[in-house]
Amino acid sequence: MVSDIANAWKLLELAERGFEEWLLSEMMRLERLDHLAQKFKHKCDIHEEWTRGKEDMLLSQDFRNCNLCEVKALKKKHQAFESDLFAHQDRVEQIAAIAKELNDLEYHDVQTINIRCRSICDQWDRLGSLTTERRNVLDDTERLLEKIDNLHLEFVKNASLFNTWLDGAREDLLDMFIVHTMEEIQSLISSHEKFKQTLGEADKDYKAIIALVHEVESIAQKHHIPGAVENIYTTITATELTNKWNAVRQMVPKRDQILQQELMRQQNNERLRRLFADKANVVGPWLESQMDQVTATSMAVQRKMEDQLAKLKNIEQQVIIYRPHLDELERVHQEIQEAMIFENRYTHYTMETLRVGWEQLLTSVNRSINEVENQILTQNTRNISDEQTKDIRNSFKHFDKNNVGRLTPEEFKSCLVSLGISISKDRQGDLEFKRIMSIVDPNNTGYVHQDSFYQFMTQQSTDSDTAEQVIESFRILAANKEYITANELRRELPPDQAEYCIQRMAPYMGPDAVQGALDYKSFSTALYGESDL
Repeated sequence: MVSDIANAWKLLELAERGFEEWLLSEMMRLERLDHLAQKFKHKCDIHEEWTRGKEDMLLSQDFRNCNLCEVKALKKKHQAFESDLFAHQDRVEQIAAIAKELNDLEYHDVQTINIRCRSICDQWDRLGSLTTERRNVLDDTERLLEKIDNLHLEFVKNASLFNTWLDGAREDLLDMFIVHTMEEIQSLISSHEKFKQTLGEADKDYKAIIALVHEVESIAQKHHIPGAVENIYTTITATELTNKWNAVRQMVPKRDQILQQELMRQQNNERLRRLFADKANVVGPWLESQMDQVTATSMAVQRKMEDQLAKLKNIEQQVIIYRPHLDELERVHQEIQEAMIFENRYTHYTMETLRVGWEQLLTSVNRSINEVENQILTQNTRNISDEQTKDIRNSFKHFDKNNVGRLTPEEFKSCLVSLGISISKDRQGDLEFKRIMSIVDPNNTGYVHQDSFYQFMTQQSTDSDTAEQVIESFRILAANKEYITANELRRELPPDQAEYCIQRMAPYMGPDAVQGALDYKSFSTALYGESDL
């Protein structure tokens, strides 16, 4: 009985010791489970916090609006994310290991543990797949953008050159010009035609440039990357090039029209130049030849003065008859002025030189006629012989080396000496020469003209009473009156001499004057240089 009790007590002690061991083991298990559960929860919280927003980031289409540089930056960022993702692989494995241990230890809420662990593992797998997909998409996008970038760079190179060409072409087509000759306008037309020949190649260049833009747009649209359309390397756009190119093509026919209008204007100018030149090249030499004839006739000492006078009057008549030719030139010149023509290579004559030549010819003819008439009258009134007249004219011609009809003071002095008029080289001689110069050159022109020379020399060839003798001759013709009438002159003198005297005699103003009375005294004294005619 006691032994049974002792055995039973031992068994009880063994059972109690076993229970204590179980209880201790259970407490340790529960403590382990609680620790694992806390650790599982802590790691899951950290992991879930890290993964928050990562799927959205990996699913983001942000790269579609990026350029190449921005996509490269996204790739760097994604590579960093992949490194971080790889680093978090241990945490996921630890979470899975803790969940397995909780299952092995028969954690009372193991279902919750398993659900959360499965959710984390599934999310991790999705992150891995999304990461690979985003890496592949970024790689593909980078390759596309590199292709587009090369297209952009090619566009920049070609578009810059084409845009510069367009700007230059527009400037040339709008350039204002001033031309004065056919050669200048033909040169402009030739340059314009050469420019038009380049339009075909330019159109090819334009289409090639626009094709680059269309290719970029096509790639961007096909792969849904609208951000790639913008070209960051230039501010030149396809629209701007298109507008400029269309403007240039519209300017070309307008430039053609302007150049053709100017060509027609220059053709008309050329016609006027040739018309003026054809006439001027006839009128100019004619004026020069007539002037030469006047000079030759005036200086012809071998010819009788009456013949000289007839020849000069014949020249005068020819000049008057020739006047319509100059009037026709004036009409053409008026058209030339209205056409703004400033030069004429077909002739060296200008309207101004022809006008001056015409006036000089008329002046020269009239002066020569007047000089010859004076010489004839002087010769007749002073009884100068033909031989004396010839000597005087020969002497003048000898010293008039240039045949200009005048002598310088030095030439005049030499001429006087050759004719026997002595002029000393002292002060008295200088004064005497000045006195003579005041007679032959009263206006101080610095020259002695043929008429003045002839008057002076004929006066020197007669005695000092010549003026009084002429006055006395006129007095006889006037029947001892202090005046003479035109009728008396016409009755007593040859017609040409009578008319010469009538034209040059001043009206007589004395108390006994009658209508038409002429003053023969003032005329006679003026004729011999003793007063002004």
